[in-house]
Amino acid sequence: MTDQEKHKAKQELFFIAEGIIRQRIETSTLAMQQAQESANSDDKSSAGDKYETSRAAGQLESEMHGVSLKQHKKDLAFLHTIDPAILHQASGLGAAVRCPDFLFFISLGLGASVHRLGKVFMLSTQAPLALALKGKHRGEQFLMNGKQMEILDVF
Repeated sequence: MTDQEKHKAKQELFFIAEGIIRQRIETSTLAMQQAQESANSDDKSSAGDKYETSRAAGQLESEMHGVSLKQHKKDLAFLHTIDPAILHQASGLGAAVRCPDFLFFISLGLGASVHRLGKVFMLSTQAPLALALKGKHRGEQFLMNGKQMEILDVF
């Protein structure tokens, strides 16, 4: 791959990660609003405590989604500390690591996604696989699920 192709691929990986986080923010925001609306709109019943219990449950659910929303916003801020324009020589935060069967983007633990270069795994820097890759260069090998894998490129 040329440097220009690597830059384009890194930008795409960054946008995929950003899109995943933005979707999570949107989902948490909507769920939080719906839980709050549900808690606020519950009619008082003749059962007495049922109203308060339902309202408290709705409030707790809203708060739970609020915690998730806060974490997703922190994740987005963390992602924005990565400069996708930087091409790395060794695996670490912000690096894309290409192997025969997979592409890894060391950023946040966002799971698997599909990229034009193949299946991509978005790894947290603390993920065991990211730790196994840390500091490795093109041509080096590492162990993945007991199988020896070669790094074809790091950028």
